[in-house]
Formats: sequence, C-alpha cells, structure tokens
Amino acid sequence: MKILVTGGAGFIGSAVVRYIIRETEDDVLVMDCLTYAGNLESLAEVKYNPRFSFEKVNICDRADLDRVFQQHQPDAVMHLAAESHVDRSIDGPLAFIETNIVGTYTLLEAARKYWLGLDAVRKTAFRFHHISTDEVYGDLHNTVDLFTENTPYAPSSPYSASKASSDHLVRAWHRTYGLPTLVTNCSNNYGPYHFPEKLIPLTILNAIGGKPLPVYGNGAQIRDWLYVEDHARALYTVVTSGLIGETYNIGGHNERKNIDVVLTICRLLDKLVPDKPQGISHYEELITYVTDRPGHDLRYAIDGAKIKRELGWQPLETFESGILKTVEWYLNNQSWWQRVQDGSYSGERLGLK
Repeated sequence: MKILVTGGAGFIGSAVVRYIIRETEDDVLVMDCLTYAGNLESLAEVKYNPRFSFEKVNICDRADLDRVFQQHQPDAVMHLAAESHVDRSIDGPLAFIETNIVGTYTLLEAARKYWLGLDAVRKTAFRFHHISTDEVYGDLHNTVDLFTENTPYAPSSPYSASKASSDHLVRAWHRTYGLPTLVTNCSNNYGPYHFPEKLIPLTILNAIGGKPLPVYGNGAQIRDWLYVEDHARALYTVVTSGLIGETYNIGGHNERKNIDVVLTICRLLDKLVPDKPQGISHYEELITYVTDRPGHDLRYAIDGAKIKRELGWQPLETFESGILKTVEWYLNNQSWWQRVQDGSYSGERLGLK
C-alpha cells in the first residue's frame, strides 16, 4: 500500500519512514512543511528508493492537501505533523494551536473528502492514524497508577492541550462522519536523529562540548522512555493491524527520573569519551539545576498491556540498550547534529523541495 506520513521529516516521522522502506514492501509519501525541526537529512538513506516520495506541504493548506490526496492516492495516513516542544509552547502557544488543532482539522477534512470518493474496496481499507502523546493525560503525581486508554484527559501545557484537542477531533470525525481512524498515545521518545533541544541529545552534546547540563528543578520528574525505532515498529503495527476507532497506548516500560537519565548519559560518556573538556574529571560535574518549568508534570507512565495483548507488540530495547545506542549514534554522526546546530541543514541540498 501507499502510506502518507505527515511530519515525516521530523524525529519520529523519519524513523517511521525509514522503518517502512527498510522492513516492508509499502510506498511512502512524506508530507512536511519543514519547520525548524523538520530535517530531510534524516531521510538521506531512503532518498533514492523508488518507493519514497516527498511533498513540501503545510497541513493547514487545504488546497495543497486536496492536490496531494488526488495526485498520490494514499491507502493510509499516518499523521505525525505537530509542534511538540513544551517550552516553546509556553513561550509561543499560537503555533501549537495552528498546527496541532487547525492543521489536524484541515487534514481530517481533506482526508474525509478523499475517502468519500474512493471505491467501496479502497474505502473499506483506508485508515487515518493519528499519533499523539501521553502528556494529554496530565500528571501521575502521588500515585503508582499507569496511563491506560481510558485515563481521563487533563493536559497541563499549551502543547499537551493542543494535542488533546487534536485527539478529540480525530475521534469526533470517526463518530460523526465514520472516517476510519486510529489513535496512539506514546511516552517520551529518544534515539537517533532527535532534535538537539530535547533532554537526551541536549545532554549528550552539551557534555562533550563542556557546556552546562540544565536540569529542571531537582530533576525528580519521571518519564517512561521509548526508543524511537521500537515506536516506529509499533506505529506500523497499529496502522496495518489495529481496530478502527480504537486507541492504543505505546510505552517503553522504562520509567526514569530526569536526573537519572542525565547521570546515565554522563557515566556512559565517561567511558566512551575519556578525553573530557578542560577543568572536569567527570561529565556529571557539568550538571546545573535551573528554575523548574511552569506547570511541570512530575510523572508519566504508560500501561502498554492493550497493544501487547491485542496486536502482539512490545518494546525490544531496554533503557540501558537504547541509551547506549543513542549516545554512540551522536558520537558517530557529528556532521548531522553540527549542521542542525549551525542551521545549515536544508532539504534543497538533498534535491527535495
């Protein structure tokens, strides 16, 4: 089949695209407007594959969406296009409202129009898979509970509120119009090609550069860490095997405090990069505690029993194996992250526009 992946030049989206091209027979059309976090260099390994194609499109542009659907005739949509950084949403929430809410609405309407025009067989087979976050559920502070697919929504940040809104839109388009949708909510992803503003790549790159390692508050915030390639495999499993109208939570089964994540990276770097920046004996000496984020949730944790029980998926990576692979990837792919840091990365350089 042909799968349309919105946000396919982003961190998770590019992992999904690489997985589909590498592990399946399907065609992939990436649709991305290439905001700051969209990087076509993350798709370099699939650029010349005949099953890969690219369209530079903003999901808020209805006319362009209609053109793409009619021209490329996808059999499924995997919707990953989103603004996703909590700090950025606090500083400037409008972009999150526009992309995550208005963009999802516009995409749903374009997909619905296209779906209604399909023949009976293709209409039955069509899927709209919306990829979301566990942050829509809010905070698990002072409880040992896990997020399930039935946990009430209680978003805390402009980012998570915008994603909660988009989840509700997708479910409403299924209930009201019959659009065949699926929703997944994932825990914190990490792995190769992660934009350097996020905790794990920021820690790795700041450490080897001898820069401070910022930790919010006391670093006691707990997250469930999911290796991005495990997530890509889960998403493909859902879009091909999930039941229409269902929600599946996807977690890594790896709860860690933020400070412990930072310490783990520091201790790996002590072994892997023994030539340290001047003035320190251990990388953890660079840890700097900073003022906590407003409204910061203390704990997220996913109950992944449903997707394991119904679709047979579970993560392959432990946090220890995944974080080692991640640190080694950043150490071995200096040109990728340096070009992100200096702003020189560009889709046009790959001949993709």
